[in-house]
Formats: sequence, structure tokens, C-alpha cells
Amino acid sequence: MIAPRALGSVPEPNPSRYLKGFGVIFGTRIRSLLHTNFVPAAKRNVLPANTLLPLPLELTATGSRRDMSLSLPVGFEKDRILEMLRTISIENAPTSELEGYLSQDFERFLITLGLVRGLSGRALEIGANPYFTSVLLKEFTDLELTMTNSFDPRASGVHSQLVRYVGKSGVAVAEQFEYESLNVETMRFPYLDDAFDVVVFCEVIEHLLMDPVAALNEIGRVLKHGGTLITSTPNVARLENVARLAAGANIYDPYSGYGPYGRHNREFTRHELVKLLEFSGFELEDHFTADVHPHQSEGFVDVTKLAPILEGRLPDLGQYLFARARNLGPPENGRPAELFRSLSAEKLLES
Repeated sequence: MIAPRALGSVPEPNPSRYLKGFGVIFGTRIRSLLHTNFVPAAKRNVLPANTLLPLPLELTATGSRRDMSLSLPVGFEKDRILEMLRTISIENAPTSELEGYLSQDFERFLITLGLVRGLSGRALEIGANPYFTSVLLKEFTDLELTMTNSFDPRASGVHSQLVRYVGKSGVAVAEQFEYESLNVETMRFPYLDDAFDVVVFCEVIEHLLMDPVAALNEIGRVLKHGGTLITSTPNVARLENVARLAAGANIYDPYSGYGPYGRHNREFTRHELVKLLEFSGFELEDHFTADVHPHQSEGFVDVTKLAPILEGRLPDLGQYLFARARNLGPPENGRPAELFRSLSAEKLLES
């Protein structure tokens, strides 16, 4: 999707200033998450739709963490995968920015890999740069990967970036990663209907300016009936934001020198993300929140004092939202009234 920052040189304006195919600006809002390999909600302690789990009496600042071993490929330790990803370089991209992003978001990449485990066929990864998830998908799955980025919201066409890394077998790889330049909320995807078995749509939706439904409808069009959507996005209701508001601090992203797509324009609660996916024709298989690094809640208030008012909400307090859903369509016509306004009554639909 629109990439406020992506790494490496591309035939578009100032590409080396950007990070991620649609991500966060270094030094401002770098977050991560925690992991979970995909296991049906009914078989693990992950909150299924419309369910709440009780909050322990003691709430700490360590966040909601999960067993990272669930998402690790068989025979690979966490540190070994981290070292592999540290070898990634993108032509003309600063290695310090890659390392900073990896150190913060490594567990988020693992959780995504865990959710994709067991899937096969053709996959579309939206917002692929800086390619940490892409490399994991190439190395540890059988998916045939197609990628998109958007370093300029007006650009289109096929481009490429030279990516080097040392693969899981220890062999050096140098590959031109081809991608379609695509603004996913304003452009029709340049793919046929039912072209993909899997779509990976991570850390993109929070950057959209106007219409996440348009993007999800296009995803539903190019994703086969019964195909799988994997998505993640920052959780606006994370514990740190609760603490910020309690202290009178602002939770919104600052204005960005990289333009309107360079900031988080709309973050979601878990309830909102689930409703949005269902509105767009997807059936949730799993959804949850999780942390992947220590947060700053204690810098604002003593979070242990918040426990009484947060009882029952612990599963909703993680830094990120994750979801795995099947494309069963069709999507609803119009837009959900819970998320849109100033549209005609015919277009606004109550959930």
C-alpha cells in the first residue's frame, strides 16, 4: 500500500527516505507485537469473537505476551531466525534503519509467519518493503509470492529492488524483488478475480486516509472464495494508550513530513477490525491482541491502579491486533455506519 517510508532505491521520488511498504517512521512510532502460531481459537486460550476473558487481579506493565515457540518453524530457534533476518540488505538502504526496525518488530514478523503456516498456493503481500516478512515467507513456506508497495500514492506499474540475505541453508541470496506500485484504497488491483489463495495485509490499514472498505473489497475480489486473509495493525485500545489518556497525554500520531500517508490516520479496536472484516465478506477464524516488546505505560500512570476498571479487558490490551479470516463474501453494499459518516443514508449501513 502507500508506503510512507520504504528502504532502498526505487524509480520513484526519494525512496531511501521511506521505511516499510506501508509502515512507521523510525524514531516516532516504532512498535512491535507478540506472537502466536495459528491454532483455532477453540483449542487455545485466545479470545474468540464476542468473548472476554477475565483480568487477573494484578495488572503489570509487561503487557500481553504469548508463547513465541508456537510460531517457530520446526528445527529453528528464535535466535537463528533473527540472525538470518539481520543479513537482509536492500540496495541503497541504510543498514541502521533496517536493524532498528527488525529489533522492534521481530516478534510481529514471527507471529505473521505463524498465522500463515500450513497455507499454500499463490500469495499477495501488500506493503512488502522492507521484506522481513517476505523473506520468511520465501524461506519457510511453499507460497508463490507476489508483492506490492507504494512509495508514491500516485505511482503505478512494476518496479523492483535488489535484496540480499543469507537464507536458512546458509546460502547467500541476491534477488530482484519485483513489486507492483499500488495505492490500495484508490486503485483497482491489477490482478484477475480469484487470483490468490492468501493475502497478507499487515501494518497498512492504519495508514489509509479515506476508505478501508474499498481496499478490503479489492482484496476480496482477487482472493479466491475460501482463501485466507492475514492482517495486523496497531491496537488503538492498547494498555499504553489507556495509560496515556489517563495521564492526559495524546495518543495520536504526529503530522508527518512524508505526507498524509506517512502517519497512522485511523487505528482500530479489535471490535472495529472484526466488524470491518465481517462487513467486507470475511469470516474470522482467529483474532487476538498481543505485545512484542515492553511498552511505556508505567511512564504515564501506575497501571496496577487501572486493574479494577479494566477487568475483563486484558485480551484487548495488547499492542497489536491480529486476525486470520476466510473470504466467504460477498461484501455488504455501502459503508458501516460505525466507521463512516457524512454519506447518504443509502450508503451508511448499521451493523
